Amino acid sequence: MAVAPNKVPSVSPEPFYGLLKHRVRRALGNAFGLKNFGVNLALLPPGSRSAMLHRHSKQDEFIYVVEGTPTLVTNQGEQQLAPGMCAGFPAGGVAHCLVNHSGANVVYLEVGDRTPGDDATYPNDDLNAELVDGRWVFSHKDGRPY
Repeated sequence: MAVAPNKVPSVSPEPFYGLLKHRVRRALGNAFGLKNFGVNLALLPPGSRSAMLHRHSKQDEFIYVVEGTPTLVTNQGEQQLAPGMCAGFPAGGVAHCLVNHSGANVVYLEVGDRTPGDDATYPNDDLNAELVDGRWVFSHKDGRPY
């Protein structure tokens, strides 16, 4: 089955949307009606990023590199990945994201559970996110909404 790219590259508010707008995701899990976990096939063109540095309170995440050489950025440092490499991020663990510093596309699978009541914290940015009724609601760290 062919799955079209998401119509919107990110649900993050500005100025973060502008940093994520080149990312392309295909919601493979949604296409098959998966309810307990999500699977996305993601493409990062050169110079783009998967997300802002973040961690989830309840949801685990897993990535598997299909093509290209992304840089895994965590609050503990950076590591270049290559096709066939993977990484996992337990809920409440290290903050993380992928950045494409190379001159070629990066393609990877991202898998995450859909535990209700999750939130995401962003240690380097004035941003918090809370999962409410299946949608992300964003606020500043002081609680003001975006």
